[in-house]
Amino acid sequence: MARPPLRLAAAGEAGASSLARAMRFLLLLLGLAVLIQSTLVVHARPQDLITGANGMADIIRRAMPPDFSKLGSELWPTLETIDIAIFGTIAGVIMALPLAVLAAANVTPSRALYFIARGIIGFTRAVPDLVWALLFVTAVGLGPFPGALALSVHSIGMLGRLFAEVIEQMDMAPVEALALTGARRLQIFTHAVVPSVLPSLLGIGLYRLDENIRSSLVLGFVGAGGIGFQLLTAMNLFQYQEVSLLLIIVFIVVIAAERSSAVLRARLG
Repeated sequence: MARPPLRLAAAGEAGASSLARAMRFLLLLLGLAVLIQSTLVVHARPQDLITGANGMADIIRRAMPPDFSKLGSELWPTLETIDIAIFGTIAGVIMALPLAVLAAANVTPSRALYFIARGIIGFTRAVPDLVWALLFVTAVGLGPFPGALALSVHSIGMLGRLFAEVIEQMDMAPVEALALTGARRLQIFTHAVVPSVLPSLLGIGLYRLDENIRSSLVLGFVGAGGIGFQLLTAMNLFQYQEVSLLLIIVFIVVIAAERSSAVLRARLG
């Protein structure tokens, strides 16, 4: 009497297995189609790397050895690059935090403010930092300040979204307990919200600082100061030995920032 149900269960499992195999096959075909179309759109020509290898080798040959005689003059642009990232990150955190509170569904004062904050966060994140840098260079001129402003505004979008997600996932028990005692919104924020999410927010801020150091290098290409501007100038003047020195400095700065950020995040965790 138990055999028909067993047969039906086996048939159902076989059907589900066949459906899963068909879905995996379709996904494989879809991935292959996406790869083919992207290859066609970007006009990928791997053979050009082989034919152009001599040109790359010539540039590398002319870049050796690095011109360490200019190391002293590159220290100030390196400091500018780091400070651009620090300023941009701190200013971004200060501006993103109140927006994140408004954009968190569980603590926002009203739905209207929720959508306004989400719109601001989305807009600042959607516009690339290079575009912000170009706008601020036009407004305040060349130098590190427009780069710092660009990173600040772009960081609002990234930090605001991540901060809002952390706040939405927090334990609401302390908030509800303070609300029952009649505490004001500011008191609830400083005594319940901040202590609950502060370690996560600090970790996210440090990760953003790591990213901003990389971004500040690129912003120099549009006149936002720092070592990126020095790198662009050296490339335009075909001073490849200075370029190789700058690349070494960039590598050291990026690795040092990455390791320092990782150590601090581990201690906060």
